[in-house]
Amino acid sequence: MDRKLFRSGNSVVLALPREVIESLGIGEGDVVTVEVERDTKQIIITPAGRSEIPGVDQMFDRHVAEFIEEYRPALEDLARQ
Repeated sequence: MDRKLFRSGNSVVLALPREVIESLGIGEGDVVTVEVERDTKQIIITPAGRSEIPGVDQMFDRHVAEFIEEYRPALEDLARQ
């Protein structure tokens, strides 16, 4: 699949197709890790900070991450008590 890079402000952007986003279990606002294999000139994109836990569905993992992000201040207050 070929994609075209485009400029946005001072950055160059690569838009990923919906099916790629869905297959990675990521969405807008998620953090990804970008690695560059210089020898093979490949870019590797993986969801950041997510560990593969056997038996945990990716969609469930995403919902938990979204819940934590949305309620982070309340969760941090609860943790202090």
